Amino acid sequence: MTGLTQTCMQAPSAGASALSPTGEVARIKSEDLFQQQREVEIDHQGRIYRLRLTQLNKLILTA
Repeated sequence: MTGLTQTCMQAPSAGASALSPTGEVARIKSEDLFQQQREVEIDHQGRIYRLRLTQLNKLILTA
């Protein structure tokens, strides 16, 4: 999946140490992630998560 990520600036926060030294984080547009689907599976360290788009355009992540 190339071309899906962009960088954006984040304001410093309590979790800022997890960011790169410049404060940039990856941003993926949901339209690019879902690609005309209502649900995608995410494999994180061998565990499958489902990210769903609801009828009210909210996101739900379940394991």
